[in-house]
Formats: sequence, structure tokens, C-alpha cells
Amino acid sequence: MGKLTHLGEDGAAHMVDVGAKPATARRAVASGRITMSQEAIAAIREGNAPKGDVLGTARIAGIMAAKRTGELIPLCHPLALDAVNVEFAYEQDGIRATATASLTGKTGVEMEAMTAVSVALLTIYDMAKAIDRGMVIEGVRLIAKSGGKSGDWTAAP
Repeated sequence: MGKLTHLGEDGAAHMVDVGAKPATARRAVASGRITMSQEAIAAIREGNAPKGDVLGTARIAGIMAAKRTGELIPLCHPLALDAVNVEFAYEQDGIRATATASLTGKTGVEMEAMTAVSVALLTIYDMAKAIDRGMVIEGVRLIAKSGGKSGDWTAAP
């Protein structure tokens, strides 16, 4: 295992200095899902959830969360994102959220993509909990990243 970049020689946590790194195009894709009852899926699909447009609200929440990742995750750099996209797909027993974040900068956007997915799924839970309190958020993970010193990476299927 390589050196831990967020620990100094004394073992104290610190923010990584990216000042000397060149700005490059960077992109990250993350995904996760929320399982729920067929009643909840139907209400969301038909627009009959008690709190309104579940997926529209979850999309906005995910985008807003990506933009604030530096405030939420300790030692994470605040980034000027070029774009954040959050998409949803219905599955047999739930809904999958996929977020893509991109920028031209000195550090990656993996945390922004995963934060977007996490908050979008939490928003779905919040907006549909009156129908199904047993929903489960699972499998939030990085799917792919590109750019930067470490280059491209794709998760195993």
C-alpha cells in the first residue's frame, strides 16, 4: 500500500497540497440504489408520492450536495465543478441513482460523484418514507474515473 496522503510525518491529518499539480480534465461516475416496496415504486413512478416530485427533488439535492462536498467531507478540497448530472433508473425492487461529476482542475471529483448519489438516495428515502420506512440504501460506489496523475480507472463488474 502506498503512502497515506492525508497524514503528515507526525501522523496528524492535513489537507493535501495540490498547488503544484497541473489542471487536467477529470470525470467521475458513481452509482447506488435504494430498494423499496412495489407500492413506493408505483407512487414515485406515477407522481403520487405525498411530498411531490420525488426524482426531480432528488436530482436537485444530489447536484447541490456535489457542489458542497468540500464542506461535508473533512480534508476534501472545495471544487469549482464544470458539470454534475444525476440520473435515475427504475429496477424491479427499487431505483438506481447514477451521478457524473466533471471539471478541469488539480484534484479528482470522485467524492463529489459519490456525495451526489448518496444525497439523492437519502432524498428519495425522505420523500417516500410515508409509504415505506423499510427502504434500504445500498451499493454506493465509484464506477469510473478519468484524468489526473493516476489516469483512468473502472470498477470491476
